[in-house]
Amino acid sequence: MSYSNIVQEKAFQFSLHLIPICIKLSNEKKEFVLSKQLLKSSTSIGANLEEAIGGYSKKDFHYKISISYKEARETRYWLKLLVASDLIHFEDGNLLLEELEEILKILGRTIITLNQKNSA
Repeated sequence: MSYSNIVQEKAFQFSLHLIPICIKLSNEKKEFVLSKQLLKSSTSIGANLEEAIGGYSKKDFHYKISISYKEARETRYWLKLLVASDLIHFEDGNLLLEELEEILKILGRTIITLNQKNSA
């Protein structure tokens, strides 16, 4: 699957990378709460981007992009927690966090641009 929007593609690929990790956490480590939180917040990034792109107004677009950004920040928290507790290997966690930081930077810049356009 290919997207014309870079942040959509990055969010989709990020979710794809996290799904097997969350399954492994549940099946092998019997960790259900944190893995479910991670799966929900990480997949919500892309889902809210899709909703933003299909939004019915500029205000709706801005709102959904903001939710996507908040979900990315929540995902960062769960990932850091899982890495710090050694439930996710340090190297794997850092690679995921690097991917996530790219997404956060793009979303953050988008929100700043939207705020500048709204105040002009």
